[in-house]
Amino acid sequence: MDAILATLEASGAASFFRVSRWGYAALNATHVFAVALLVGSILPLDARLLGMFRSVPRDGALRMLVPFAATGAFLAATTGALLFSVRASEYAGLDVFRIKLLLIAAGLAGAVILHSRDGRLLQHASAARLRIHAVLSIICWTGALACGRLIAFAGN
Repeated sequence: MDAILATLEASGAASFFRVSRWGYAALNATHVFAVALLVGSILPLDARLLGMFRSVPRDGALRMLVPFAATGAFLAATTGALLFSVRASEYAGLDVFRIKLLLIAAGLAGAVILHSRDGRLLQHASAARLRIHAVLSIICWTGALACGRLIAFAGN
């Protein structure tokens, strides 16, 4: 594992972002934007699944918010991997980072399973299943967000 982390840290991209003040700043800002897009799309969708905003049709909310959430997830994963590569050995040793990854994996898995089981627009899901999913999703994504922010304060 140490060899993989060292290889990541020695990559050209990691080396560039480690020495480029503005490159790293732009990468970090893009990651923050991506996380905002992701969580900012998921929370209103989860609120709708919990029964709030009943005047907004569920299928309309899904059609509008899921593509934004998916775009945010893709962009956050891409920029997050690049940020990780800059200090891979350090980040890999942080409990808060590992918890963040577990919460992200659980959030993504929950969404994929729910949509696979109950249809793209969740047309086959019971209200109880949607409420349970929404609560777990809120826990996963806000927890991942908090852990991501705590990374700056963890370690040495």
